Parts: sequence; structure tokens; C-alpha cells
Amino acid sequence: MMQMRRPPRVSMSRCLGVFLFIGCFLVPASLARFIVEKNSLRVTSPEKIKGTYDTAIGNFGIPKYGGSMAGVVVYPKDNKNGCREFADFGISFKSKAGALPTFVLVDRGDCFFALKVWNVQKAGASAVLVADDIDEALITMDTPQEDGSSAKYVENITIPSALIEKSFSDILKKSLSNGDMVNVNLDWREAVPHPDDRVEYELWTNSNDECGVKCDMLMEFVKDFKGPAQILERGGYTQFTPHYITWYCPQAFTLSRQCKSQCINHGRYCAPDPEQDFSIGYEGKDVVLENLRQLCVYKVANETHRPWTWWDYVTDFQIRCPMKEKKYNKECSDSVIRSLGLDMKKIEKCMGDPDADSDNPVLKEEQDAQVGKGTRGDVTILPTLVVNNRQYRGKLAKGAVLKAICSGFEETTEPAVCLTGDVESNECLENNGGCWKDNVANITACKMRFRFSHSTF
Repeated sequence: MMQMRRPPRVSMSRCLGVFLFIGCFLVPASLARFIVEKNSLRVTSPEKIKGTYDTAIGNFGIPKYGGSMAGVVVYPKDNKNGCREFADFGISFKSKAGALPTFVLVDRGDCFFALKVWNVQKAGASAVLVADDIDEALITMDTPQEDGSSAKYVENITIPSALIEKSFSDILKKSLSNGDMVNVNLDWREAVPHPDDRVEYELWTNSNDECGVKCDMLMEFVKDFKGPAQILERGGYTQFTPHYITWYCPQAFTLSRQCKSQCINHGRYCAPDPEQDFSIGYEGKDVVLENLRQLCVYKVANETHRPWTWWDYVTDFQIRCPMKEKKYNKECSDSVIRSLGLDMKKIEKCMGDPDADSDNPVLKEEQDAQVGKGTRGDVTILPTLVVNNRQYRGKLAKGAVLKAICSGFEETTEPAVCLTGDVESNECLENNGGCWKDNVANITACKMRFRFSHSTF
């Protein structure tokens, strides 16, 4: 998703940034009802501003799904917008031994959200609160799209971040200017519903492997998460469904060169040209066809009670059939399908005729699914992970996503994979907060998510 230096104020403008290009020929299947995923921030002191406030979870870094984090708020005297390295100003936010983690408050504007968070992280803070600068509804902070310099730091952001409303930030700033110590608690425990002992989740993805930084990160995530995903699916703990965002070509342009090269079924289902250049390389319709093939691989595998085979196909296809080696084609795909023992004829029947002037049931279903239902907004960001009908926000990384999925289980029903070191948050660790310590008695009490434990050292 594209993010401008000054992020647009309207969610529809945000989603169209990546969808409407190359002459505005492709449009999303639905006009967006984008839902901002929120978590709560509770101010515990000073007394006069105590209360619970909404924040919007940043779509990068690693939110602590299923847990919470206590800290103290700091508003820097210099570099208030966080656009430069704090070391240039001799500022460090590293917590001293026994002290609460530092939550740094920075102002919105002048640079990418992700750059602010990266600069604060390098200075040693545990979380970032970004203060909006006008009175408006909360928005989702996203990563820059196709910005080469940002790729160097976005994937290394590990601390959580959240946008707060201007009115709330003014309250915090006033209290801090009065010399108050502002203690807060960021809570992600209700960010993902946990109604029962099975988690339903879906990944909105794309088979294009030449679309820049986000595609590289997506492919890396699919490869890393394949193991946990298959363990959860084989054990019946989760129900996973892959999805692929699809656009359509306006009726007035279906005979244009742009739509013919980017669409199938007479403009009904389209994908942007991988190189954004119609004279070279692969065409958008090549991507649509591979997306459709991957959907059919999942459907055929699911019919034989092996839905986890989708992960095998996608990872194998990434390795064996990359665009850069000119192997992104049906022949290479067929070889992967045969190696996995899937029924080729059923997959081809599922795919249908791409030249037919009629709806493709599989892709039509995908377009319909892009429209939000209930608590889930329209899918407008690629990639998007949805857990128990709530859109995940944060970095697509194995540990972070597994933690989000595990937080979706009803208490005490989590599978063993959720009780590993990759998922549990040991709050006794440095900068995690929540750990009370008595140096005289030489005892400490700590909480671990998703299980509580007490220890004596």
C-alpha cells in the first residue's frame, strides 16, 4: 500500500494509491470500507488523566498480540517528529535496570511513520506513540511502498507502535510539561477475538514475485510460516484460507491494450503489470492466471482433506518458477503440481476458460470476499492477514503472526505450538515491563503470556 510523505486523510484514497495506476485502468472490486484495527491504551497515572483511550495499531513492527506492556511516556525536547536519529541530539531512551520501559511520544509529519519508529527503536525505546496533528478519526499507519531506502529499516522494526488522536496527545503533552510522570499500559489482549478452540485465519496474498519490497517480505513470510501453519492445520487447530485480491477493468476500457494485457475473461479479473511496462516481461494476466491456479490448488487439496498442501505448492513455486528466471509459467507450475500428487485435471477444470466472456466462479468469489463483513473491513492492503475476522496489523513475521493466531484461542485451549519460546512473552526480560523485583529479599514475580508463572531467583 502506498504511503505519501503526508498520509492521505481518506481511507479510499489510501487504498487506491496502489490499485489505480498505469492510466487508472484497474479498479478494486468494491469501494472500500476500511476498518482501522485498534487497541486500548490505559493511563494509570497521574490521577487527573487516568482513563482508557483508543489507539490505532501500526502496520509494521511487532504488536504484542495476546499480551500487554506497561511503560512511562517520554516526549523528547528535540527531534519531536522523530525524523532524524536521536543520537544526533545526544538522546537515548534505554531504560535503566529495574525501570519501566520507555514509550516515546513523537509528532506526526515530515517523514514516514515507519522512519519515526525506526529512529525511536534505535534510541532504545520499547514502544512509540505517534501524535496526530489534526482532529480526525484514527487511521492505520502503514509502510512506504516501493521506497528503496525504507526497505533497509522496515523489516528490522520490532517494537510496537500506535497512532493516537490529537486531543489525547495534547493531554499527554500538557501533563508531561507540568512535570508529571505519565504511566501507561498498552493492551493487545482483545485485539483478536478468542471465542473457541479453533482459529480461522486467511492470508490475502499475490503470486507476483517482482513487485518490490512488500512482495519480497511476503514470500519470506510464507516460507518461514509454512512449518507452524501446517502443524496447526494438520492438528485441526486452525482453518486457513488463502485469498487473492482481484481488480476489474471499467467497461469503457475492456478493448484497450492495457486491459487486454492485464485482464482475463474480458476485463472481469485483472492484476497490475509486474514491471509496470507493457513492452517487456510478464503481463498482468499472467499473474491473474497463477493466482487462480493457486486458488484451485487449495480447493482441490482441501477436497482431499489436505489443505496444508497449498503451503507446499506456493513455496515450491517460488523456488522453482521465479519471474527473473523466466520460469513463471504453466509448464513450471504443472511440474510442481505433479510433484505434490495433486489431480491436474481437477485443477484445470477449476480454473475454467480465461478467454470466456463470462464470470469465473472462483475469482468472482474472491472479489465478493474482498468486501468486509461484520467486524472485518474491506481488504485494501496487500498483503493482509485476517485472524478470527479481524485484520492483523504489524510485521508479517513468523513469531509475530503465530502470537496473533495463538491469542485467538479460548484460554487453556491453545495447542502446544503456542506454548513455545517463539510465542510466549517473558515479561521478566529487559524492556518488557510488568516484572516486580525486590532486591533486598532477592525475589521477583513475572507474568508470561499466554501462561502465568511465578519464579524465585
